[in-house]
Amino acid sequence: MRTAYAALVASGEIEADPAQQAVVERLDALVGRLNERASARKGGALARLFGRAPPKEAPKGLYIWGSVGRGKTMLMDLFYEHLPPALPRRRVHFNAFMNDVHERIFRHRNAVKAGQARGDDPIPPVAAALAAEAGLLCFDEFSVTDIADAMLLGRLFTRLFEDGVVVVATSNVEPDRLYEGGLNRALFVPFIDLLKRHMEIVKLEARTDYRREKLAGGATYVVATGAPAKAALDAAFQRLTGVARGKPRILIVKGRELVIPEAEKGVARASFDALCREPLGPADTLAIAQAFHTLVLDAVPVLGEGERNAAKRFITLIDSLYDAGAKLVVSAAAEPDGLYPAGEGREAFEFQRTASRLVEMRSEDYLARPHNAGAPKPGIVET
Repeated sequence: MRTAYAALVASGEIEADPAQQAVVERLDALVGRLNERASARKGGALARLFGRAPPKEAPKGLYIWGSVGRGKTMLMDLFYEHLPPALPRRRVHFNAFMNDVHERIFRHRNAVKAGQARGDDPIPPVAAALAAEAGLLCFDEFSVTDIADAMLLGRLFTRLFEDGVVVVATSNVEPDRLYEGGLNRALFVPFIDLLKRHMEIVKLEARTDYRREKLAGGATYVVATGAPAKAALDAAFQRLTGVARGKPRILIVKGRELVIPEAEKGVARASFDALCREPLGPADTLAIAQAFHTLVLDAVPVLGEGERNAAKRFITLIDSLYDAGAKLVVSAAAEPDGLYPAGEGREAFEFQRTASRLVEMRSEDYLARPHNAGAPKPGIVET
């Protein structure tokens, strides 16, 4: 992993940052411990037969926190790419993980009612299933704002850690500030202590907000069409991700697949047609807004009065991005006020708010906003 980070610096894709390098060392050491554990488990049965030491205990995970744009997602990418190939692992946005947990609890309770399962407490079987699926859980943007999540996290993670699951998480807040000001927070505090026992707490104190620097390096709202618009957004995507093209990403939203054409390092890219002319709903746009810190959106047209459905989906998309603090880089055929010139109707009225938000989303104050700070939660999303 150290070599991969050095290669990124040497290529000019990222700047060398001592704070990032320090976190790379910690993550690289964890990769080594996970490799040792995997080897110990592989030979565990034979070792026990000859009286040698049992497989190693689960190593401590890492909780990496720091201000937005410091490179946490990039470091998680590197870590995930250098894990032992045979290690069952799962990487998911934390809000998406909790939605998955609630869905599993719901299914278990229904199975009990139908006589297909036993046990009044759904936490043990749900935790056991999660542990069986992945010995390593990697969470992007660990945060707790929901009382339902707060009340079950301690019991759930106690079981996961007992089953040997290793957790690596990134967050914008230190553990002691999780669920700060939340209802019945005293009941949540033991969970914070649990995290500290099973995870090393590391603050990433990179020198600058790299994401904001990259966004400030070019226009985030480009009034152009055709080849000039594509070239501007190609350059923006390259600036944000370090690559010319991303890879397709599938989000699972309430059991359905939502395909994002390109994604890389927390940045998604899609066309207006793909997101606003297809039959997508609010759960889909919320999923996108929470899964990605930035959306690069190509080719927003001027919408006629007969395109109310597309206008409504665009309104919903911008609302979702705005509420989540997600950043937007967009090419459009007109300035915000000119995108939907329809003079009447509910969509025309609502589009006034959308136009205002599109202007605000270019501002320095908006670009400095953290992603997913108290944003509403979507359906199940896995990345």
